[in-house]
Amino acid sequence: MAKGYFIISLDYELMWGVRDKKTVSDYGHSIVQGQEGLLSIVKLLNEFSCTTTIATVGFLFMKDNIELKKNIPTRLPKYDDVNLTPYPFIQKEVELDSDNERYYFSYDLTSKLKKYDNVEIATHTYSHYYCLESGPDIETFEEDIIFAIKTANKEEVMIKSIVFPRNQFSVDHINICEKHGITSYRGNPKHWIYRSTPGKDQHFVRRIFRLLDTYINLTGHHCADVEEISSSKPYNIPASRFLKPYQSLLSVLERIKLYRIKRSMSYAAKKGKVYHLWWHPHNFGKNTEKNLQFLNKVLIHYKKLSETYGFQSITMDKLSDKIAEEG
Repeated sequence: MAKGYFIISLDYELMWGVRDKKTVSDYGHSIVQGQEGLLSIVKLLNEFSCTTTIATVGFLFMKDNIELKKNIPTRLPKYDDVNLTPYPFIQKEVELDSDNERYYFSYDLTSKLKKYDNVEIATHTYSHYYCLESGPDIETFEEDIIFAIKTANKEEVMIKSIVFPRNQFSVDHINICEKHGITSYRGNPKHWIYRSTPGKDQHFVRRIFRLLDTYINLTGHHCADVEEISSSKPYNIPASRFLKPYQSLLSVLERIKLYRIKRSMSYAAKKGKVYHLWWHPHNFGKNTEKNLQFLNKVLIHYKKLSETYGFQSITMDKLSDKIAEEG
């Protein structure tokens, strides 16, 4: 029987990923703590011989806003909702002064991440681009991807995988990625509550079902077959589970949440499938220690599955390479 694979991907975006919904005053603490916790996550994974794909917004390769303003694409997305575009915001030097830069830039940390052998640096687009929101055309997306790849290459990072912001994408966006050498992306679980949609279409009912599915197996294990992944390019390595962070109001359900994850991991290991866990570093920005303790329990279970069934931790690019080699 084929051995299964365990993938962890992190969406690394700082305030660029939430600036249309939150402010530095109400969320800045989680952003900063999430940055500090990211290396703790990587080191913890390393202790268990576990890898991770860190999908990084291209802006984070910049040292500061001065450098960013020198690296702006010629064609910019024109969202119907003007709050979604970061480019006018970038011009507001008062909001991106030295006091606020730590919420938007982390060049030193990004540079450290690429030195870890258990880390793949992937792209989360250049500008945290929203593929399904009204307004932008495919040409502006292509220029965004070109800038993301070019910026990473300057830092000697080769981009082979992508995680789409807010899990929004279409066939056209996937084709652009393939055109520019990206070999894999993180797709969505196969259930209507996880369908790729614009933010305005994230109905209350869908959010409720997602919350329930965190604790109760309503929609299945969402473990992918390698054969199915290899059936089209770029390879769709779909998400299995979002690692919902600790919340005090739901603390009594933490054991149930862990059981849900462990059951699906075991299913993948026994059946030779792929289990893909993901979250944002800033999700660990609050209750950091409790979240790291939870992750530690997940990794202990991974270790058992690795020893018993040969369950293997792997990055998105390495799984793509393996599929391509086995052809």
